[in-house]
Amino acid sequence: MRRLAAALEPAAASCGDESGAEAPHSKYNARMLGLAFVAWCAAADVVSPLPPPVPWNGKSRELIAKPDDRWITVVEKTGFHATPTYNQTVAWLRQLASVAPEMRLISLGRSPEGRDIWMVVLSRDRLFTPETLQRSGRPTLFVQAGIHAGEIDGKDAGLMFLRELTVGRWRSLLDKANFFFVPIFNVDGHERASPYGRINQRGPDVVGWRTTAQNLNLNRDYTKLDSEEMRAMVSALDRWRPDLYVDIHVSDGADYQYDVTFGWNAAGHSPHSQRWLDSTLAPALRNALSSMGHIPGPLVSDDPAKGLTMVTLPPRFSNAYGDLRHIPSVLVETHSLKPYEQRVLGTLVLLQSTLQTLGLEGVALKRGAMVDTESRPNPVPLEWRVPSPGANTEVMDFLAIESRTSPSAISGAKRVEYLGTPVTKRVAVYRQNELALSVPRAKAYWIPAAWSSIVDRLKIHGIAAERISEPREIEVEMYRLEDPKYDAEPFEGHVRVFAKVKAEHRKERFPAGSYRITTEQPLGDLVTVLLEPDSSDSFLQWGFFHSIFQRTEYAEDYVTEAMAEQMLAADPELRRQFEQRLATDEAFRNSPAQRLDFFYSRTPFADERWRLYPIARER
Repeated sequence: MRRLAAALEPAAASCGDESGAEAPHSKYNARMLGLAFVAWCAAADVVSPLPPPVPWNGKSRELIAKPDDRWITVVEKTGFHATPTYNQTVAWLRQLASVAPEMRLISLGRSPEGRDIWMVVLSRDRLFTPETLQRSGRPTLFVQAGIHAGEIDGKDAGLMFLRELTVGRWRSLLDKANFFFVPIFNVDGHERASPYGRINQRGPDVVGWRTTAQNLNLNRDYTKLDSEEMRAMVSALDRWRPDLYVDIHVSDGADYQYDVTFGWNAAGHSPHSQRWLDSTLAPALRNALSSMGHIPGPLVSDDPAKGLTMVTLPPRFSNAYGDLRHIPSVLVETHSLKPYEQRVLGTLVLLQSTLQTLGLEGVALKRGAMVDTESRPNPVPLEWRVPSPGANTEVMDFLAIESRTSPSAISGAKRVEYLGTPVTKRVAVYRQNELALSVPRAKAYWIPAAWSSIVDRLKIHGIAAERISEPREIEVEMYRLEDPKYDAEPFEGHVRVFAKVKAEHRKERFPAGSYRITTEQPLGDLVTVLLEPDSSDSFLQWGFFHSIFQRTEYAEDYVTEAMAEQMLAADPELRRQFEQRLATDEAFRNSPAQRLDFFYSRTPFADERWRLYPIARER
């Protein structure tokens, strides 16, 4: 009880503004509320029963700072029980920057609650603008932590890494590469801190919350750009153009032996970069982690007992978005059930090895990324699937944890219990790398002036848009959307929709102020994925075009009845179609509204633009 109460104090202390000043009584009130919550939980005997940990004593413990080190971090000082608050983190960074001229703090923007999203720039040549840094010739590693603020391993490992790069043992790494670090991406979620943020995670004692103050999951926002935080991040990626992008998380799900897993999409839009990740970075990381007593492994996306699937995520996720805009990108997942010390130290080793490898082999990565950027694939991939199992199914030795299953009287399903004993299991490996959906590459997309809000989002991504000053009439291809299906519940602030598309060739007039978005630009693939309705991350499927599904003009029944009689008398073929529909379609036959609409929709009074997707393709 005392330990939990003490753990709440850092969160209570951070209730002031971002400068560190506390609001009146904020610390007292937060602490009292926290203590009341802890008391209730203790009385109710609420605990998170985790599986037994596997003992660990890795060599990476040698990297922990000595107790008298001036630059010891909060996590080291507390024996890996506590992680610093936002204010503590910023204060430590500012102190380190005051003695490290190669280090500068840059605000990428502010959160809805008014906190700066800080990025640390480390440059041996003290180049602290995008323009000067890109002329330096050194490759740049961009690492972000805390996109899910309860998964904060990357922040604590990153602070230790900054110390070693500036005043410690790894200063020479900056001779060959630059380093960017965002210690806390989801800054507002980070300050929603309590001992109850992660039910399946072993440490630290107090953690932040998964989502933002607006309850948005930032790692679902890369394409739609709803949050201020993501707009700041995407703008930074566009302006600073790093050569390698690393996003650090903590896993959910099953228990297994691996303590640090990492990977990238099984297929995607940057195959040359992916080959470098496979052939150069992956072996270097595995060797570095293994030599320091860690157990590196592949990303685990599902129940490994049923086989291991190497997925290709849609670009709403960090590493898939990076791949789509041709920034080689790595997703890191430490294992939530491993002790916090083990996870943080494993992340630290991974950071050191990544920067070292980039410094030594970055020229080849830059070359591959340039080839990917300059390519213009046709057709453009939209979705991938796992191929049908064949005779040569890939298998691997999976380092699992022994488990047992038993019937559950609570859920009625099978209950899984992990027993803490390492075992090796032979499992099938499935790769989601077969193209499932693509679209012919358009020369450009046309967006009417009325939909300029869509262009605003494209521009945040860094996509170039040409605005016309005079009306233009051109031959285009447009989509008629049929049979729309809406999700039953909102997802990430949107009610998603899927509709079948039917192409129409049209001569369309675009008023002054409309936009032409060419795909002959570095982000042309991103343009296609955002604007094609069949893409699962299109603006249409995210719900930005709901109004086109509304039918806003209509006819009274007594008018349509009389008009239908005239139409049937004048058109024998229409009569045949109507009678056939009555005979074969029971729902139509029993619906007066559908029967009348059969005629109304065939008159010039009906809205010709109903369900017409307003964005056109120039072929």
